[in-house]
Amino acid sequence: MGKRDLKNYLGQLDKKQIADQLLELYDKFPEVKTYYDFVFNPKEEKLIGEAKAKISNEYFPVKSRRPKLRRSTAQKYIKHFVSLGVDPIALADLMLYNLEIAQRYTAKRERRYASFYKSMLNSFVQVIDFVIANGLKPDFADRIRSISDQTHKQNWENYHAFEQELERLIEQ
Repeated sequence: MGKRDLKNYLGQLDKKQIADQLLELYDKFPEVKTYYDFVFNPKEEKLIGEAKAKISNEYFPVKSRRPKLRRSTAQKYIKHFVSLGVDPIALADLMLYNLEIAQRYTAKRERRYASFYKSMLNSFVQVIDFVIANGLKPDFADRIRSISDQTHKQNWENYHAFEQELERLIEQ
């Protein structure tokens, strides 16, 4: 069913029938409940804070001894917040925080796995694309530059790629 078909179907229903269907969706699908909970009570700062704590725990665990270093944890939150429509500034902040916390970890311990550096580059490209698409360059250019500089200072094996992505941002 396409959007047009859905519009026609909803146009045939009265207000009570539409309300009943929305309530049924709310009860049946957790994603709908999460969406409406966010729409009516958007606690963005709290959600972003919780996400930052979880991401930080990937690199500096509170309970276990070994860090897991999973980029997927941050990606899960980023994808979720995009679907909710979280403020782009808050989302860009979270994306940059993910990179900054990873760099804080690698400043103390060098990673020997190329997959880690490649994953961080993917996150860097993602944040640059997001910043450009949302017109947030003036707000985040300094932090992005700092991340790129840190890759060079920490001698990441792919720091040249970070510098190229930074140049792409500057040229925009």
